[in-house]
Amino acid sequence: MQLDDVDLSAETWGREVPHEMFRTLRDEAPVWRHPEDDGPGYWAVTKYDDVVAISRDAETWSTELGSTFISDFDEEGLEQARLTLLNMDPPKHTRYRMLVNRGFTPRMIGNLHDAIRERARLIVDRVVEQGECEFVNDIACELPLQVICDMIGVPEADRRQIFEWSNKLVGFDDPELQSTPEEGAIAAAEIYAYCDAIAAERRKEPRDDIMSTLVHAEVDGERLDDLELNLFFVLLAVAGNETTRNLIAHSILALIEHPDARAELVTDPTLMPVATEEMLRWGCSIQNFRRTATKDTEIRGVPVPAGDKAVIYYLSANRDPDAFDAPDTFDIRREPNHHVAFGGGGVHFCLGANLARLEIRVMVEEVIRRMPDMELAGPYRRMRSDFINGITSMPVSFTPQRAAAAS
Repeated sequence: MQLDDVDLSAETWGREVPHEMFRTLRDEAPVWRHPEDDGPGYWAVTKYDDVVAISRDAETWSTELGSTFISDFDEEGLEQARLTLLNMDPPKHTRYRMLVNRGFTPRMIGNLHDAIRERARLIVDRVVEQGECEFVNDIACELPLQVICDMIGVPEADRRQIFEWSNKLVGFDDPELQSTPEEGAIAAAEIYAYCDAIAAERRKEPRDDIMSTLVHAEVDGERLDDLELNLFFVLLAVAGNETTRNLIAHSILALIEHPDARAELVTDPTLMPVATEEMLRWGCSIQNFRRTATKDTEIRGVPVPAGDKAVIYYLSANRDPDAFDAPDTFDIRREPNHHVAFGGGGVHFCLGANLARLEIRVMVEEVIRRMPDMELAGPYRRMRSDFINGITSMPVSFTPQRAAAAS
């Protein structure tokens, strides 16, 4: 493949993960000027060490100057984007992240283990007797959706609505998820109104959930306003279910495509903690984040002027042969495994990493234990997006089993 053939747009991602393109970039131009149809272009950064270095240098590489998304916002849109954790720089980012940190500590997540295990069992119970299902909607989406909705205080009856809104908000490039730009705007307005209603309830009657924490929190002596609360809610609701849903789907797909690895895990479940890290490396659900240079700098000797955008590609970093032995091999015994599925470290390291690890491990364990012969029952469909490495549908079949409650 030639450099001129490289195209990291949403259309390419809708077909496949462009591993061959990344291989060409890593080998020939690890810092490459990628053109944009509606923008000035950006620096595509594809080597592991560079992705980590940029992630950990918030002083040189800002999220606030231009957001974490490749496409540029207009000034009004950028001002709104800067109200979310993803698009804040320290020290503001530090102050706002502290508001929700305690809900995601290892101790808090450890306390959820038994409840998450029981939820996973019940999710599998609903389909295990059927012998087939649509994996994304019936299994992968359910556990992260249930858990994050509990944490932010969404009642059970409203969870599927959160799922629908989430799809429309992240699927803006995917015609099956959002047929018109107006649909995304409507979804945003609806989820904001929903958040306003929950916030009003929590002001009157606080509960033990993250929304109660947020509505009563203060930053620099002031309470969060309605828009800040809305954006916090959207970030938690979307990031808390969308990314882990795709990680679960990619993990099961990897095990279907690597039956020997699946058989090993069925035989020896003690391998799951290490295997989970390989599933994260292999099926990383966020493709990239954009950073904007705060000053004239360079990456790997390539001059980057202040104001230029660099896009760091996590999926490419996770296949860099300078960082991983046999990176194109799915190895459930891989140790060490310093993947960047949760970011390359630094201030924007994924807040929910511990929760995602637990959900993936428990859900995969439950699926392969009770449906060990699961196979694809048709082609799966990828999300058309240059940001989310998503699977939107994946029909599967398996030998029917009795539900646990019945057995």
